Amino acid sequence: MNSTAMIDVWVLVFPGFVLLDATGPAQVFSTANDEARDAGRPEPYRIHMISPDGGAVPSSSGISVLTAPLPRRRLDGATLIVSGGRGMELATAPLDAAALRWIARAAAAVARCCAVCTGAFALARAGLLAHRRAVTHWQDVAQLRAQYPSVLVQDDAIYMKDGPIYTSAGITAGMDLALSLVEEDQGRAAALGVAKRMVMFLKRPGGQRQFSSELLAQAEPQGLHGRLTQWLRPRLKLHIDVEQMAAAFALSVRTLHRKLQQETGGTPAQLLLQLRMEVACELLERPGMTVKRAADQSGFGSEYNLRRAFGAHLGVMPSEYRERFG
Repeated sequence: MNSTAMIDVWVLVFPGFVLLDATGPAQVFSTANDEARDAGRPEPYRIHMISPDGGAVPSSSGISVLTAPLPRRRLDGATLIVSGGRGMELATAPLDAAALRWIARAAAAVARCCAVCTGAFALARAGLLAHRRAVTHWQDVAQLRAQYPSVLVQDDAIYMKDGPIYTSAGITAGMDLALSLVEEDQGRAAALGVAKRMVMFLKRPGGQRQFSSELLAQAEPQGLHGRLTQWLRPRLKLHIDVEQMAAAFALSVRTLHRKLQQETGGTPAQLLLQLRMEVACELLERPGMTVKRAADQSGFGSEYNLRRAFGAHLGVMPSEYRERFG
């Protein structure tokens, strides 16, 4: 975009919002102003904290921010960011019907309507995510998908753009999203300057699954999926094929595939890979663990196989994962 016009950024908060959901993106835009001012250019952003009633709004951490009421003007060409926070995914969410109507109207006027973390639930409730790709925190992906079946929920994205609607994963991902907006507006060089000053990635490697407490972020499956999982776990280091899995449950390969697809939408081979990935991640988080040992003990057999799996499914190399979490 590289526009010289100042862009209004409206950051919407509510009681119980997550502080960094709002202040993280705000700091990215503020740092873009610092970079522009230091380079002798006009500041590109005007940042506003807003809430349905205005005044001091307490975050989930107990720290309050001073806000203005919801604006009725200066929305054309602006960027709206809806923060996430406590209870946003519940039927008793803190944004009432009037606030949701304002979000829907504002979305029609602003250039970009964004949500951070569980702020995606507010956009969905306002009718803005139907048949659009969207993401939220990995802990809330299943609930967003269940509550709003028309939303094309993405499991692993750090942030997602679908037309003028932007969503991002948990908390710090709002900063990644804001940095991408700076790049849209000011170009790559300006965004890189902001990233360097804030000591953050210009483009964070990998998706959000690498940050979940379990690779799949799901409860232990039941039915055939659960029984097959229990059978596979102690055998992950062995060479296992689908024929052996089917024989263990006195099923044909075709029936095993069909039943597992009905239960989970996945295949036996995908389940085996997921379990090995889960074990590999756990191993790489241990002090002193090498990639070679992790590959051997998780059943991948070689560093090459482990690197290929990590690159395809997590978007990072095993060595990067180990450095980040080991």
